[in-house]
Amino acid sequence: MTTDTTASRAAGRREWLGLAVLVLPALLASLELTITHLALPAIGRDLGASSTQLLWIVDGYAFLLAGTLIVMGALGDRIGRRRLLLGGAVAFSVLSVAAAYAPTAEVLVAVRALLGIAGATLMPSVLALTTALFTEPRQRTQAVGIVIAAVSAGTAIGPLVGGWLLDHFWWGSAFLLPIPLMLVLVVVGPATLPECKAPTGRRLDLPSAALSIAAVLAIVYGLKQVAAAGSDPSAFAAIVAGVVCATIFIRRQRRLADPLVDLGLFTRPEFTTATVTLLLGIFVLWGTNYAVAQYLQLVAGLDPLTAGLWTAPAALGVIVGSLGATRLARKVSAGRIIGGGLLLSSVGFVIITWIDPATPLPVLTGAMILVSAGLGPTMALATDLMVGSAPAGRAGAASAIASTAPQLGGGLGIAILGSIITAGYRAKMQGTTSPADDNLTAAVATAAHLPATEAAALLTAARSAYTEAFALSALAAAALTVLTGISVLLILRRR
Repeated sequence: MTTDTTASRAAGRREWLGLAVLVLPALLASLELTITHLALPAIGRDLGASSTQLLWIVDGYAFLLAGTLIVMGALGDRIGRRRLLLGGAVAFSVLSVAAAYAPTAEVLVAVRALLGIAGATLMPSVLALTTALFTEPRQRTQAVGIVIAAVSAGTAIGPLVGGWLLDHFWWGSAFLLPIPLMLVLVVVGPATLPECKAPTGRRLDLPSAALSIAAVLAIVYGLKQVAAAGSDPSAFAAIVAGVVCATIFIRRQRRLADPLVDLGLFTRPEFTTATVTLLLGIFVLWGTNYAVAQYLQLVAGLDPLTAGLWTAPAALGVIVGSLGATRLARKVSAGRIIGGGLLLSSVGFVIITWIDPATPLPVLTGAMILVSAGLGPTMALATDLMVGSAPAGRAGAASAIASTAPQLGGGLGIAILGSIITAGYRAKMQGTTSPADDNLTAAVATAAHLPATEAAALLTAARSAYTEAFALSALAAAALTVLTGISVLLILRRR
């Protein structure tokens, strides 16, 4: 997408200072979702949100972000990546305030969708600017590892800080947390980040932009509905419409002299394998993190801050894995590290399938540490492999795809694994008091107004139903990571 031809050179003090600034929006990438996960029970209680609305509060952000990442990556190449990053930071701050004071669940869903569009301006710019700052291969690998570690750090910091806020203030306070980070970025960014963009004269192909957004949103919506409701005609219609849009989009990219997505990148096996691996790795991680946040508060009965403390070790596992992978890759091939990491994660998912409401919390935390420690190297090395395998003139395109894959995977993971849990819960709770049969949040709220004996019976049934549904989603994640890990070991065995 870009035509940068910067020669490989060692980075100096200015480049590392610029990376320190880029860490802020990278941190925000996961901070936003982890805080939202913790806030969902309070949002459901205060705004009376249904299980579908709660999913869309998360999914609306993730889907719009994933659907517009490619477009924003192309836009950054044309107007300047630093300009797009700083403009997106301002928009994100304004919309965060709107989310914090949303009066209804419907308004919050809409604002979160707009936040997804604003968020799509951040990560493509971060990766593109990182590869522009660090052109020496070993330093680039290290810098990408730091960016991924920052994303992972958000999953550690978010539950702790967000939990403290939710313990002391209303749920909207959690949405205000990103604002200080964005203010620092807006103030310091112009002095520390270089402006880089493609040569002048390139235009954004609007039909391609519309087709890419329509394809992603339609397919994701359809898959989400199928997972939740089974054979829904409207869901299948959405999937078909999405596939049609995707087909037209791909054909258009092949004809354009300046395509929105450089399909030539996918002729490289290592690039394609890394892309799919990154998407599926984030798919299982985000989908499981969503379920864990609900489990800790609604099944284990923890307050948000304590729940955050129990999730922090797993987040640290991702950080250690991301940073350690860059050193390990000097001695072991990236393919073996990625494949081995996925297989390690599958062990954690298998342990989760054995959990019930009486299982000690250290067992769940230990399982999530295994999941995170395995996926940390996967995310760091797969991202670096995507960027590093692209020719210099295609670095912008590779960065946009490297940003899109995890966000699309995360959105799909929350939607599909979350919908599996919702469907499993409803199947187990058929015949119980409405609205307790809709979601666990509603069951807890209903139990608060029942006599002690009836409340205890309802909570026992609801928590058992949720845990069994959670185990089913973990089984799906385990199967997916095993298959992906074996495939990576076979395809990238020499990489």
